[in-house]
Amino acid sequence: MRITDLLKKQGISLGVAASDKSDAIDKLVALHDKCGNLSDVAAYKEGILKREEMGTTAIGMEVAIPHAKSEAVKAPALTAITVPDGVDYDAPDGTPCKLIFMIAATLDGDVHLEVLARLMQMLMHEDFTAKLKAAKTEDEFLKAIDDQEAKQFPEEAAAPAKEDKGGYRVLAVTACPTGIAHTYMAAEALAKAGEEMGVTIKVETNGSGGAKNVLTADEIANCDGIIIAADKSVETARFDGKPVISTKVADGIHKPEELIKKVINGEAPVFHSDKKAEADTATDNESFGRKLYKHLMNGVSHMLPFVVAGGIFIAIAFLIDAACGAPQDGNFGSATPVAAWFKSIGGVAFGFMLPILAGFIAMSIADRPGLLVGFVGGSLASLGATFGAPGGDATSVSGFLGALLAGFIAGWLLKMLEKACDHLPRALEGIKPVLIYPLAGLGIVGVMMCAVNPIMGIINTAMTNGVTAMAKNPALIVPLCALLAGMMAIDMGGPFNKAAYVTAAGLLANSPNTATYMIMAAVMIGGMVPPIAIALSTTFFKNRWTPEERKNGPVNYIMGLSFITEGAIPYAAGHPLQVIPSCIVGSAAAGALSALFGCTLMAPHGGIFVLPTIGNPLMYFLALIIGSVLGMLMLAILMKKKA
Repeated sequence: MRITDLLKKQGISLGVAASDKSDAIDKLVALHDKCGNLSDVAAYKEGILKREEMGTTAIGMEVAIPHAKSEAVKAPALTAITVPDGVDYDAPDGTPCKLIFMIAATLDGDVHLEVLARLMQMLMHEDFTAKLKAAKTEDEFLKAIDDQEAKQFPEEAAAPAKEDKGGYRVLAVTACPTGIAHTYMAAEALAKAGEEMGVTIKVETNGSGGAKNVLTADEIANCDGIIIAADKSVETARFDGKPVISTKVADGIHKPEELIKKVINGEAPVFHSDKKAEADTATDNESFGRKLYKHLMNGVSHMLPFVVAGGIFIAIAFLIDAACGAPQDGNFGSATPVAAWFKSIGGVAFGFMLPILAGFIAMSIADRPGLLVGFVGGSLASLGATFGAPGGDATSVSGFLGALLAGFIAGWLLKMLEKACDHLPRALEGIKPVLIYPLAGLGIVGVMMCAVNPIMGIINTAMTNGVTAMAKNPALIVPLCALLAGMMAIDMGGPFNKAAYVTAAGLLANSPNTATYMIMAAVMIGGMVPPIAIALSTTFFKNRWTPEERKNGPVNYIMGLSFITEGAIPYAAGHPLQVIPSCIVGSAAAGALSALFGCTLMAPHGGIFVLPTIGNPLMYFLALIIGSVLGMLMLAILMKKKA
C-alpha cells in the first residue's frame, strides 16, 4: 500500500501555527475527522494520547509521526501538517517539529506498522523532508511523496522505461540470521549505490517476516547478474545459468558499489544449480569456514524465535511464583496454576530449540531430506538416547553441542547418501525423497547419536559444572562475563556477536541456574551498550559527528534499550577504528560490572521490556550507564572534531 493511497488532499494542512504539542494533535485529529476517517473522534484522540504517554513519537530531524490503532478508525488513513515555526514535541534531539504525520489504523492488521516503516525510510532523506516543509500547495506536497516513494520503492511504481530496457540490470537478495537490521541495511545500501551509479537494481529481502520484493522469472531472465548478500541459505535454483556473486551480508552494507561493478563488468561467475528445488547458495569459491558459518546461521536464525519466546514465558512463570511467595525448590516455576501454565507453554517452545537448530543446519547442507535427520538428531541430543537407553539417559544428554554436531554430521552423511543414490536406476527417482532418504537417514542418525551422546554428555556436564563453579568465584565469573559482553560489540550482529549470544542462550536452556542467569545478563548488557554509547556521543559531543550522524543518533537510545545492537553498525562502518574499540571496552566493562554486582537475567532477549526478569535491576542499569558513558568518553577521545 502506497503512502498516497492513505493521504487525501483534504487531510493535509500547510503552514500551520501550533502553540504546543496538544494543539498540533488536535489539528491532525480534526483533519482525520474532516476526511471522514473516524467514527468517534474522542475515542481516537484518546488512543493517540495514550501512545504519547508511552513515549514521544517525535523521531528527531524536525519530524514526528503520532499513531494509534483504534476501533474508532473506519479505514487506515494519514493526515499531515507543516509547522514553519516549529512546535515543541519532546523530540529526542531537542529540535522543534516542523513536519508531522498522523497515522490512523484499524484494530485488525498491521497497516500502521507498514506505513510507519515506509515513512521512516523515506524521511531519512533530508532533501525529501526539505521538499515537504517547503511545499506551497497540497498537490506539491503529494507529488513530493509520490516521487520519493517511486524512487525508493520502484517495484510498486509504473516504470515503462525499465520495462522497455528489459527490466533491471542488477538483481540482489539480502538475508541475515535474524532477518532484521542487516537484511534491510544491505538492501538500502545496494539500492542507493545503484541509484548513484545510474544502474537499475531491484533487491529482494529475506527478512524475519518472509521474502519481500520477490524477484520474478522475467526479471531474472533479463538481468545482467545477481548479487546474493546473505549469511544464511536462500533459494538459488532460480538463478541457474546466470552470473551470480555470493557474499556475506556485511559486504552488501559496506561494499555495494564494488559488488555492482563486478556484475556490470562481467566479473561474476556463472552459477550452475544442481537438480534440487532449493540449492545451497554457496559457490565453489567459498571457503570451508564460510560454508560452515552459513549452515550454522541457518540453524540459529530458525532457532532464535523459540529461544526468545519460550525463555520469556518461563521467566514469567518464575516471576509469578516469586510474587506468590512459592518456595524456590525443584517445583519453583510450577507451584501455582498460572505459573505452571506459562512454564509448560514456554517449555514446549524451548523443547523445540535443539531439534530446530540441528534440523535447519542439516537442511542447509542436504536440502529438504536433511530436515528429518537433523530434527531427529537434535531430539536425540536433548533426550540423551544411547544404545542401552533409547528412551533417554539423563547422564548422556549432549544438549546444545550435541545438537550442533548432529546437524552438521547428519547433513553431510545424508549429502553423501544422496550422491551414492545418483547411481540407482531412474525408475527409483520418485521414491528417493519419500522412502530411501528418510529411511536410511533415520537409521544413520539413530546409530550416530547413540554413539555420540555419551561422549558429548560428559563434555556437556563438565561445562555446566564448570560454569556453576565459576559463578561461585568472582575472580572467574567476572572475566568470563566481560569477555562475552565484549564479543557482543566486536561485529554487532556478526559471527562474534552471535557466538556470544548463542553460548549464553544455550547455557540458559540446558542448565538454568544463577551462573547461567549471570552470563545471560552480561551478554544482553554487552549488546545494549554500543547503540547507547553512540547516542550519548552524538548528544554530548556533537562536534565529533556529521550533521546526518547527529540527526540519526537519538534513534540509538531506543535501539540500545531494546537490545538491538545493529543500530551501531552505520557508525562502526563509517569509523571502525574509533567506534569498534570504544564499544568493546564499554560493553566489556558493563558485562564485568553486571557480574560483579550479581545481576541475573532469566529471559534471553528483550532489553528494558523484560525488566521484571532482571535480578538486581538498579545495579544492572548502573552497569549499563557506566559502560555506555565509558564508550562515549572513548569515542570523544578517539574521534576527531569536525571542521
